[in-house]
Amino acid sequence: MQQSKILLESDTNELEIVEFRIDEIDANGNVIPCYYGVNVAKVREIIRLPQMSRVINAKPGVEGMIKLRDKVITIINLATVLNKSTGELVADRVVVLEFNNLMVGVLVHSVSRIYRISWKNVEAPSAAVHSDEVTGLVKMDNRIILVLDFEKIVAELCSESALKPLDSLMMNRAETNPERAQRTILVADDSVFIRKTLCSSLRAAGYTVVEAENGAEAWDIIQQTMQNVARDGGVFRDKIHMMITDVEMPQMDGLHLTSLVRKEESLKDLPVAIFSSLASEDNKRKWIGLGANCILTKPDLPRLVNVVDELTA
Repeated sequence: MQQSKILLESDTNELEIVEFRIDEIDANGNVIPCYYGVNVAKVREIIRLPQMSRVINAKPGVEGMIKLRDKVITIINLATVLNKSTGELVADRVVVLEFNNLMVGVLVHSVSRIYRISWKNVEAPSAAVHSDEVTGLVKMDNRIILVLDFEKIVAELCSESALKPLDSLMMNRAETNPERAQRTILVADDSVFIRKTLCSSLRAAGYTVVEAENGAEAWDIIQQTMQNVARDGGVFRDKIHMMITDVEMPQMDGLHLTSLVRKEESLKDLPVAIFSSLASEDNKRKWIGLGANCILTKPDLPRLVNVVDELTA
């Protein structure tokens, strides 16, 4: 999976996805094939389901646990999470995922292949795909692949991985700094779950927040702001004081967005933070090289406001 590492180190605006199936049975007993995808960068390996132990009082969707070499990992039944009727279909493949310093396995019916595609070909979910678990869709010649929000899925089933907004103590402390109300933070993330967590924490601290659902929308906001500044005068940093961006987003990923920002002379000093579950030590170094000021991950959320304070001071 060396290619996926290369994509995470550059601004190609491309990704590789592993396509898998979680089929369902209709009212007439027919098998309806359903196609899903996950970023290769999150996939550690794909295995046949070994002997599994059940979990006492587990949440619906947690199928059990397996031992994978020296680790015990939770197994998630995606058919249950996605509320599918699968009848007698057997899910005996496990896609082992690793992100946010957490390893989990997800049960699927089959795994097809890996596709390398441009983020421009990943569309935001339409009204017809009304699901918080889906962050994007890829139109292939004869099918549609739904890209799942595994951060949200795992966080709801595994409490140790959950993202939580600032607690009340931190919020009260944040209220002592009235200068934050004069600062605007642009947050770009396609996951409603993660974007809401980040934005609610920043707003609770007193910041003004502008939200974008993907990198392309964030870039449109930045370009419009640049045009307004050119027309009315002033400085860009007086309008938007910092940008926080995810990496994986439809239309334009956060790495390409960061690269575009750094190519604009008027944005050279705009603080950029990348918030991503894919932030390995190697990726952190590469992303800083692209122009990010700092890299944030799930464990960094409690100090999010302090980081923003430092970068916007």
